[in-house]
Amino acid sequence: MCSVGDAFNVDVADSLNTKSCKCKDCGNEFQGMGKKIICPACQSGNVEVV
Repeated sequence: MCSVGDAFNVDVADSLNTKSCKCKDCGNEFQGMGKKIICPACQSGNVEVV
């Protein structure tokens, strides 16, 4: 799809099934999605969905 002029008003985070997550190793809180969530700060897989 091509757009000329104004940008589309689309919020990707709202359309995806994101989950609020917290890393048990570094304490970083972030939005994650998928089955195998990895902390973007420390790359740990020790993450809990809150």
